[in-house]
Amino acid sequence: MKHDKLIAGFSLNILLLGIVSFLNDIGSEMIMPILPLFIMALGGTGITIGVIGGLRDSITSIIQVFSGYWSDKTKRRKVFVFSGYLTSVLFKFLLSLSRLWQHVLVFASFERVGKGLRTAPRDAMIADSMPKKRGKGFGLHRTLDTSGAIVGSILVLLLFWHLHFSFKTIIFTAAAIGFLSLIPLYFVKEVKPRLKRKQNTTFIISLKKLSPKLKSFIFIASVFALANFSYMFFILKARTLFQGAKGIIAAMLLYILFNIFYAGFAIPFGKLSDKIGKKKVLVVGYLLFSLTCFGFAFTSSLLTLIVLFSLYGISYAIINSNQRAFVSDLAKRKGLGLGAFHTMVGLMALPSSIIAGILWHFNPLITFMYGSLLSLVAVISFLVLWKKF
Repeated sequence: MKHDKLIAGFSLNILLLGIVSFLNDIGSEMIMPILPLFIMALGGTGITIGVIGGLRDSITSIIQVFSGYWSDKTKRRKVFVFSGYLTSVLFKFLLSLSRLWQHVLVFASFERVGKGLRTAPRDAMIADSMPKKRGKGFGLHRTLDTSGAIVGSILVLLLFWHLHFSFKTIIFTAAAIGFLSLIPLYFVKEVKPRLKRKQNTTFIISLKKLSPKLKSFIFIASVFALANFSYMFFILKARTLFQGAKGIIAAMLLYILFNIFYAGFAIPFGKLSDKIGKKKVLVVGYLLFSLTCFGFAFTSSLLTLIVLFSLYGISYAIINSNQRAFVSDLAKRKGLGLGAFHTMVGLMALPSSIIAGILWHFNPLITFMYGSLLSLVAVISFLVLWKKF
C-alpha cells in the first residue's frame, strides 16, 4: 500500500480531509447551536428534540456499516466521501425551508444520511494514510473538524446578534458555505487498502468475523452511547437558566466554549493514546463524561456552566477520535470495522435521546443523572473486560 507524502509529520490526505471537514463544519455548526431553539420555535417539545436528535445520530451510524463495507469491497473510499458531503449540503438547503417541526424531523434527519455515507470510508482513509500514528492522525482531523465548528458557532452568533438574521436565513447561509467543502476533496488521493484475504461476498458473514476484541469494545462503546444523548439537551439546559434573547446568546457562547476545548485537546489526547494506550485514555474520557453529566444535573449558575461546558468539550476530545483510532487498531478490515462500530453506536443513539427527552419532560435533573450513571456502567464494563484487549 502506497501512502501519500507527509507535511509537518502529517499525511497530505489527512490535511486535505481535515480542511474538507473544517469547511463543512463551519456550515454544519452554524446550524447545531440553533437547531434545538429552531425546533422549539416551530412548536417542538423536549421529546421532539429527543426523537430528532436520536434519529440524526442513528441514521448516520446505521448507514456507515454499509458504506464502510462497500468501501472495503470496492477498494474505493473517495466516492462515498464525496457523495456524503454533497448529500448533507442538499438537505441543509431543504432544512432552511422548514415551517413545521415535522419538516425539521425529516430534513434534519436525512441531512445525516450524508454523514453516514462519508464517515466510515473517510475514517478508513485516515487510518490507511497514517497506519503507525493513527491517534495523532485522527487527532489532527478532529482538531480541524472542530475548529470549523468554532468558526461556525462564532459566525452564527454574529449573524443572529449583530445582523439579526432569522434561523431560516442562517441555515440557508450555512448550506451555501457547505458547498465550499467539496473543493479540497477533489485533491484527496485514493489510498486502497491491502486486504490479506478475499472479501466475503455475504455481508452478514463478514460481520460475524469481526474479531472478539473488536466485538468486546463495540459492546462497551454501545453502553456508553446509551448514556451519550444528544448535545441539544446540554444547549437546552443553558437556555433554561436565562431569559429571552440572553438565553439564546448564552447557549451559543457556551457551545463555542465546548468546541474550543474539544478542538484544543483532540491532538494532545490523540498523541497520549498513541503513547500510553488508547484504552487507558478512553476510560478516563468515559469517567469524565459521567462526572460532567452529574454536574449538569445540579448546575444553576453561569460560572458552573462555563466549567461544565469546558469539561464536556474535553471529554469529547478524549472519546471521539480515540474510539475510532482504537477500532482501527482492532479491525482487520477497517471500513467494515469502523462501519460496524458506528452502526451499533448509532442504534443506541435513538433510544438514548428518546429516553433523555422523556426524562426531560419530568425533570432535566433526571436526564443528566441518567447519562451520568449509565456512562459509569460503561467505565465499569471496560475495567471488567480490560484483559481482553
